[in-house]
Amino acid sequence: MRTSRHLSTYIDRPVKDVYSYASDPANLPAWAPGLCSSIEQVGGDWVAESPMGKIVVKFAEGNEYGVLDHDVTLPSGETFYNPMRVIADGEGCEVVFTLRRRPEVTDDDFARDLNAVQADLRALKKVIEDL
Repeated sequence: MRTSRHLSTYIDRPVKDVYSYASDPANLPAWAPGLCSSIEQVGGDWVAESPMGKIVVKFAEGNEYGVLDHDVTLPSGETFYNPMRVIADGEGCEVVFTLRRRPEVTDDDFARDLNAVQADLRALKKVIEDL
């Protein structure tokens, strides 16, 4: 059985604003430095520089439900599906990221991944609330 952890942060901005910003791959380096330091469109794909090398990031098609699910394809060709949502909460919203643990991931590596995602969510909150 796989383990999943749902990580979230409240952002004091309307869900539409947060979704619009976070769904634009060009903004990833500003709020997800744990994933990538730069990103550019290459032949229709979003290719990013990451600690793992060049990766390809593909978000779900634009939608009215706040779905920010995205695939990350590593240089090896292995693709990871990352569920993510922006959910309205009063005047603001909650951003929820589901981190799935693969069977071969150690406790230390999973803890490191959890910390990296939390840091990225905190960065997203700061960037958007400061806009």
